Amino acid sequence: MLKYETSLKPKARALRSNLTDAEQLLWTRLRRKQILDVQFYRQKPIGNFIVDFYAPKASLVIELDGGQHYQPEQQDYDRRRTEFL
Repeated sequence: MLKYETSLKPKARALRSNLTDAEQLLWTRLRRKQILDVQFYRQKPIGNFIVDFYAPKASLVIELDGGQHYQPEQQDYDRRRTEFL
């Protein structure tokens, strides 16, 4: 099992109930093992980060980044997340 910061669990739960339009659209295709029978999880805590979608069987993380990711502070966060993952 992946280790994660337990304090992220409530935030991940909140994010799951407030998906962006893009996340919602992708989730309709990823849920229920529709792609190659691979299980995906949404808003999954991994380390100190919450990733949009995670497929443990495929060791795959999918991030959907909107316009807010052009902000310098967000770009730094995204860089650290990418390096960690």
